Amino acid sequence: MESFAGKVAVVTGAGSGIGRALVRTLVAEGAKVAASDIDKAGLAETAALAGDAVRTYELDVANRDAVYAHAAEVAADFGRVDLVINNAGVALRGTVREMTDEDLQWIMDIDFWGVAHGSRAFLPHLIASQGHLVNVSSVFGLIGVPTQSAYNAAKFAVRGFTEALRQEMRIEGTKVGVSCVHPGGIKTNIARNARTSDPTQASAFAKSLDQVAMTSPESAARTILNGVKRDRARILIGADAYVIDVLPRLLGSFYQPLVTLFSKRLSR
Repeated sequence: MESFAGKVAVVTGAGSGIGRALVRTLVAEGAKVAASDIDKAGLAETAALAGDAVRTYELDVANRDAVYAHAAEVAADFGRVDLVINNAGVALRGTVREMTDEDLQWIMDIDFWGVAHGSRAFLPHLIASQGHLVNVSSVFGLIGVPTQSAYNAAKFAVRGFTEALRQEMRIEGTKVGVSCVHPGGIKTNIARNARTSDPTQASAFAKSLDQVAMTSPESAARTILNGVKRDRARILIGADAYVIDVLPRLLGSFYQPLVTLFSKRLSR
């Protein structure tokens, strides 16, 4: 996909952050965008900023039936789908012992199943258009981090799901591109909207993520779309993402003491 001009793109989690930046960048490059989010106010703001090429849809990606209905509605509204970016996601801070079953279910439903539903629902349309699928994981889909076991589980699952799907599309002889995105620290509100198993740690958690947020949403959006143009299998965002990607490659499981030490210092 060398250009987005005239293409129809679908972006979930478009009410803020990377999603909003993706919508605006795609529109600037000539695409028409189906933008969705569960946050109606944020979605309306995105649409106001992006202009008439955007059509908005209120969507809970954890709801399988709603996602499949959304795929059919977008295809009917636009006539085709060329690019799907499963970006919607949430965060959770809590140790394995602290978090509840409901917390774990919540994050898996959105961060993993939302991606799986979106991929499966839109795949027939992407095969028809020879389009491209982008699933957003995280650098926490590359390494395990204390208090992030649930988020790790969801993002590792997204990575495995997406990498396998890319290979399947090659084996089946389709022209569908598939990319997995691993953002490092991005300057968004995800930490402030996160759940914490210990509410007294919510402010400290948000502050700790702000300290390592190195990349703007706009820069992240440009990196993702450039990766799509080059049909990259793995798209890393930020210098920190490249460092984290290298750690387990070089050190194997011995990266874990380094992450443990860093986590202790960050929590002080």
